[in-house]
Amino acid sequence: MDTLKIGKFIAKKRKEKNMTQEELARILGVTNKTVSRWENGNYMPDLSLLKPLSETLGVSLNALLSGEDDVDVQKADENISNITNYSNLVIKKIFKNIYIFIMFLGLFLIISALIVTSPESSWGAIYTAIGLCVFIAGFNRCLKNYKVIWQWILTLGVTLLCLGCLLFFDYLNVIENKSVPRFRLTVTYTSDDIIKYETLFYNVFRINHDTLNEYYIVDNLKKYDFSTVPRSPFNRNLSGIDNIIKYKSKYIGDNSNTGNLINSLPLADYGYVFEIDDNKLIVDYHMTDWYLNDDLYVNKALIYNSVSLFALIDNLESITYNFSGSSYYVNRDDLENNYPNYFKVFVDDKINKNNFNKYVENLMNDEVFIKNNFKNLFKS
Repeated sequence: MDTLKIGKFIAKKRKEKNMTQEELARILGVTNKTVSRWENGNYMPDLSLLKPLSETLGVSLNALLSGEDDVDVQKADENISNITNYSNLVIKKIFKNIYIFIMFLGLFLIISALIVTSPESSWGAIYTAIGLCVFIAGFNRCLKNYKVIWQWILTLGVTLLCLGCLLFFDYLNVIENKSVPRFRLTVTYTSDDIIKYETLFYNVFRINHDTLNEYYIVDNLKKYDFSTVPRSPFNRNLSGIDNIIKYKSKYIGDNSNTGNLINSLPLADYGYVFEIDDNKLIVDYHMTDWYLNDDLYVNKALIYNSVSLFALIDNLESITYNFSGSSYYVNRDDLENNYPNYFKVFVDDKINKNNFNKYVENLMNDEVFIKNNFKNLFKS
């Protein structure tokens, strides 16, 4: 249909009736802006308004659709064909808008699930899956004009793309925020504070869960099991050698560096102050040592902290740890002579991370080792 021709015809007949756009709009129950758009040829009137409009203008429906007064039989047949096509286009447009709405509804469900629900809750993954199904269903229906084979190829491609994006961003969240994977296959618990989350491509171990020392290990190669995963009674992400080695220094005089190192080591969560006096370090912890010494936690922390401080600060001579009512003192000579395999931590005068984990971190889980060596290292 020639919308420009029809628009001029509507304007002509309206003027012949001595009607303004506002008057015609009021009769038909539309706005004068709508009438203006018809007359400019920008839009066709809605199907439901064609008959009332033709009657108001005093013309036949065929004349209105032709945009002229004299309509022959051939033109009438053409108008019928045009109005049928126009009706189909309107219906297709309505359904397309519905399908687009379904797609946005799916996206809303996915985003809401990711934002509102906790990664630990399985409902987040369920709602995300529902949202993805709704989105894909709407997308598939938007492809009705394509051949069936292309409909399913494109649908499968978009489905895989969406799944890939969800899994990728879930992995980034696990890595960056030290979080539980949302899209996991299984969750396995043990009696010793380890949870294993298994996903399609990697595993995540959550160790010391729900404690101040909780940490995560992302096993990309799926090489660990419960017996081989690196264990520490401390927050390994914060206190492990991979993090604290950046505070390696020849001199203790840099208060900022020393403070950051102490802050990364165990017991810092309970509050402390420190001072440096002639290469001697004094740390006052705001806690009572026996109160937190279940499973020898304080003893383990003091041994780990001392080895770490002496290994990372070259000119540190001694350390005094003060608690409410108790004090512990250790100097470099006593630690180097009495801590087993201390010098094996170093290779070519540099800290070897694997050796540090083997001879320091791993031994913090051995209570017999802690009991036997604590009294040899520290003086009260």
